[in-house]
Amino acid sequence: MLEGTPPPPASTREIRVASVPAGHVYVRHCSPAEPDGVLRLADPRPNGAPSTSARWWPPVMLQPEWVEAHHRDFDVFHLHFGFDAQSPDQLTALVDTLRAHDKPLVYTVHDLRNPHQPRPSAHDEALNVVIPAADRLITLTHGAAATISRRWGRAATVLPHPHVVELPLLDRTRPSRDRFRVGVHAKSLRPNMDVLPVVRVLADTVAGLPDAELQVNIHREVADPSSPAHAPHLLGELRDLDERGRLTLVVHDYFDDEQLWDYLTSLDLSVLPYRFGTHSGWLEACHDLGTAVAAPDCGFYAQQRPCHTYGHTQDNGLDEESLHKAVLAAHEQRPAPRAAVRHRTRERAGIAAAHRALYTDVLR
Repeated sequence: MLEGTPPPPASTREIRVASVPAGHVYVRHCSPAEPDGVLRLADPRPNGAPSTSARWWPPVMLQPEWVEAHHRDFDVFHLHFGFDAQSPDQLTALVDTLRAHDKPLVYTVHDLRNPHQPRPSAHDEALNVVIPAADRLITLTHGAAATISRRWGRAATVLPHPHVVELPLLDRTRPSRDRFRVGVHAKSLRPNMDVLPVVRVLADTVAGLPDAELQVNIHREVADPSSPAHAPHLLGELRDLDERGRLTLVVHDYFDDEQLWDYLTSLDLSVLPYRFGTHSGWLEACHDLGTAVAAPDCGFYAQQRPCHTYGHTQDNGLDEESLHKAVLAAHEQRPAPRAAVRHRTRERAGIAAAHRALYTDVLR
């Protein structure tokens, strides 16, 4: 359906979208390569944020005061994510302000469970405000749409996640190597990660394969006693496993995009150590680059792109045998499926056309 959607005529009216956020790669790739008449406002920089800041700041557009001051500058308000710090009362005030100025609200439900919050209650309360209030809903998988229908009685349009890696890089040749490299990137230990149980199973599994190796990456702040992410017990066990030759531990600063694509391309299998979640941009990047993924069954990852699945939830813990089997399957079924430039290009054009059609409809 998406691939056959024609682009809008050049004469159609411009639609101005206040997108929260606008600069994220997902949102940027919901626009086609050529202008289609949808203009997404740039993300306003928060007061006090330095021009070089890469840290997360609550989006300015979420403030009712911003809507009051700028409601003449946009036609549609499209919320994606970034409202972690907003209380239900603050979100209600935002919704009320949009209604007061007759501005339609579109919400893309990326997360039914927030990966940055250890318990579901805060995100549930936010969803209980935003989902009933939205004029239109979008989500990424049919499983998420079914959950939205069951919990809130709302229908959501299902549109796939666009490519994450820039299109010219999708044709880049993968390095040739004799080893099968399994990777876990623990990042800065988001609350939805349960790293050590996953790594222990992977170390045992990899040890039983003659041509395999395990690499665990983690951000430097996990080793910094002054950082909120400091985790000496976890780091101590990982270093012990490294010293015993069970894995290679790499501690580093945040990767920029080029470093991240090089890292993902260096892996044959990327294991997502999540115990709760919904969808994944990391999985999409791996699909763009031809790296296999082993994803938990706690979300709808397997509905996004082809991947290996293992049992892992916050309530039931890790199913060790299923993770072991997922690694063996990835080892046997090389090479992994990889996105084609042609398909991703058509898909992106279809996603953009579907967004424009939805915006046009909601403005009638």
